[in-house]
Amino acid sequence: MSTSSPPSPELPSYEGLLASREVMIFCGAGGVGKTTSAAATAAMAAATLGGRVLVMTVDPARRLATALGLDNFGNTVKEVSPDLFTEAGIQPHGQLFAAMLDTKQSWDDLVVRYASDEETAHLIMENPFYLNITGRFVNAHEFIAMERLYELHQSGEYDLIIIDTPPTRNALDFLNAPDRMVEFFSGKMFKLLTLPYRVGGKRMGRIVDMASRPFYLLADRVLGADFMQGLGEFLLHFHTMQDGFVQRAKDVKRLLRDHRTTFTVVTTLESAPLREAEFFCQELEANNFPLGALICNRVFPGYLLDRDAALVADQLCDSGEIVEKLMKEYPEDFPNRRMLSHLLRTVGENYQNFSSVAKREAEERNELRNGVAGTSPTTILSVPHFESDVHDLQGLLRIGSFLFATD
Repeated sequence: MSTSSPPSPELPSYEGLLASREVMIFCGAGGVGKTTSAAATAAMAAATLGGRVLVMTVDPARRLATALGLDNFGNTVKEVSPDLFTEAGIQPHGQLFAAMLDTKQSWDDLVVRYASDEETAHLIMENPFYLNITGRFVNAHEFIAMERLYELHQSGEYDLIIIDTPPTRNALDFLNAPDRMVEFFSGKMFKLLTLPYRVGGKRMGRIVDMASRPFYLLADRVLGADFMQGLGEFLLHFHTMQDGFVQRAKDVKRLLRDHRTTFTVVTTLESAPLREAEFFCQELEANNFPLGALICNRVFPGYLLDRDAALVADQLCDSGEIVEKLMKEYPEDFPNRRMLSHLLRTVGENYQNFSSVAKREAEERNELRNGVAGTSPTTILSVPHFESDVHDLQGLLRIGSFLFATD
């Protein structure tokens, strides 16, 4: 008996959603199975829908590489061996590729692309501020992830790109990174820091206007002239890439809201991650990002809601008659009445406890369906709890079978 919850008839199937999109972005709290869900979706899409499917993670954890059997997992896209599908008993209709975001390499590529010339690109990358600032500057990790997504999408090499994002509230930075990049280049602080160099080159302080002079005098005393000169030179060279960065950020923003893009939120039905999921769905809705699916992960199996099983559990909890019958029919097998009664009652109570959680989860799913699907066309799916962790392609395909289930 399937333990997945079939999609509501008025909502699109998960398989249909994937077939009609080019980009799917996964979001969710940490520890809910987001990375695994993204990888399972990609594996199942490659197996059943065909085409070239790419899954990329921006989460520092490397669980995805282990599950897909990839060594030296990094910025370079690698194909998942078709032999892994064969070993899992599947003949895939398409190809599966995977990559993990390498922030430093992606920034280097971006600098080379947008710098005015090769010399300027080298000056930027050799500047001591470059490594530090690109690691912290204006959500650098999130922006470069969006840049990499856009680059891969524009290449036209993949029919479907699936992105695994950082945990939920950080993922909001992920979505807002293009806007923040535009704001940075248009901001007063950036203009103030680069003004002396834009106007007077390295003759800093000679052409500083009266408004900015107090700032630089104080900065020189506190940080040192060498520090301010190094920072100014870095920002001056960085400034030459402004137009390219701003235009690319706008292009990325359009892609995130494009009809070819969809978002999937992953959660468990525990209180904290569930509230996070609801929060994120609201944010997606408020910011006009296309919410396509909500995955409830590690859900208790449907048989815990069976009425006949519940009646049996009640009988086990009040097991007097059952004990008497067993003692008469099998006196040699059940010599200890008290121990037998305790055993049966424990089994019945355990079932009731698990059943109680399963009922609460069912109610939570119904509330989510009413609350989320009422505002946007969302497919709500359930993946059962597995006894062992997923560590290979066969396990990912098993999860994918629940996501793609239609009955």
